Amino acid sequence: MFPESSFTRAHASGQRLLDAAALRVHRWRVRTVCSGILVGLWWSTATGLMAQPAAATAAPSEAVVQAERPGPEVAASALAAVAKLGEEVVQGRYLAALERMNPQWKERTAARMGGMKALETQLAGVAEEMVRQGVRMLSFKPQGEPRVLEVSPGTSRGGNLVYTKWLVLVPTVSRVRLLQQSEGQAARQVTIESTGYQVAIADKGAADWTFIDGAGLTAADLRGLFGTLPAELALPPVLKRIIP
Repeated sequence: MFPESSFTRAHASGQRLLDAAALRVHRWRVRTVCSGILVGLWWSTATGLMAQPAAATAAPSEAVVQAERPGPEVAASALAAVAKLGEEVVQGRYLAALERMNPQWKERTAARMGGMKALETQLAGVAEEMVRQGVRMLSFKPQGEPRVLEVSPGTSRGGNLVYTKWLVLVPTVSRVRLLQQSEGQAARQVTIESTGYQVAIADKGAADWTFIDGAGLTAADLRGLFGTLPAELALPPVLKRIIP
């Protein structure tokens, strides 16, 4: 084992590397972390807005909403949709992040950024900026057990109060390679792994999933959109680490 002083220095060096990488992201993110797939580092930089308190959406009255037990096909459909979106982004089709962003979240994000055109303009420059900084998205995939919830109460054809949408929390893992430059040293390639999640939302009976990225997202943000979510909603972890 390393002596304690050596281990401490090694740990501090690794943390400085992560901090430096994060600083490079923040310099061109203009403090935005929209919903997208560069989880916590790059996609969220391209398409997200740093989490801000969302205006609360009123929950329905005390009327009982009929719950439905989700079949395994719901989670499977959400997982497949997240995997497909990840493949598109890895292939460089970054506009997919904007196209598949949840409409309610997109409207709020665009309003904070000065309109939809401002949001689209920022996203359009992401690919060029990633190339300039030597960034390459290596992989993005669902990994872990999804959690299926019901949201958006509405009236069924029979007049009953029911939930009309599925909301699925899909854990993900992505890897990004970038050029790390330190003063007085040659640039070297660094791979950063990000653990995060996508919030997948679709109308019941449909497979047209839209997404909110978990980077910077809080339970309060989600409850601002979907007021019937549990008050103590536990979200998947968001972490990052350097791959040796």
